[in-house]
Amino acid sequence: MKRNLFALVLTLGAASPALASSGPFISLGNTNFVVLLAFLLFVGVLLKLKVPGMIGGVLDKRAEGIRSELDEARALREEAQTILASYERKQKEVQEQADRIVAAAREDANLAAEQAREDLQKSIARRLAAATDQIASAQASAVKEVRDRAITIAVAAANQVMAKQMTAAKGNKMIDDAIAEVETKLH
Repeated sequence: MKRNLFALVLTLGAASPALASSGPFISLGNTNFVVLLAFLLFVGVLLKLKVPGMIGGVLDKRAEGIRSELDEARALREEAQTILASYERKQKEVQEQADRIVAAAREDANLAAEQAREDLQKSIARRLAAATDQIASAQASAVKEVRDRAITIAVAAANQVMAKQMTAAKGNKMIDDAIAEVETKLH
């Protein structure tokens, strides 16, 4: 490979019109030839020290490092997608559970409202019954009071009528009759 490169450089140098006028190409006085020799010597030293292999090795290591980083990134991405799917599933389950809790709370609230309505109706019925009983009791009490008062008035009126019609003899006879009646009842 070195010889082919050298032959190519010689051919290009010989074909160059600028070099043809300045003299022979292979001469230490020709700066192009000296530069070519220095370049070839530099390339030879690089090849001798196995620099292309070292550069290839460094590039291979770098490529392997990048490949491992990409694999790790893919693994992390897949893990993140798995975790995201897990959290989405958990969120869906939690949302469903929350919906069930809300539905159960609504049902409980409806049942509690219905129970409260029934209790209120029972309470109203009890209070109406108690009020009716109080009214009946008050009415009975008023009727009794009116009767008692009527009796009192009637007795007072009868007393006055009897006092006007009563004589001493009639009064003594009534007392004697009452004493006799008490004696017959007691014995």
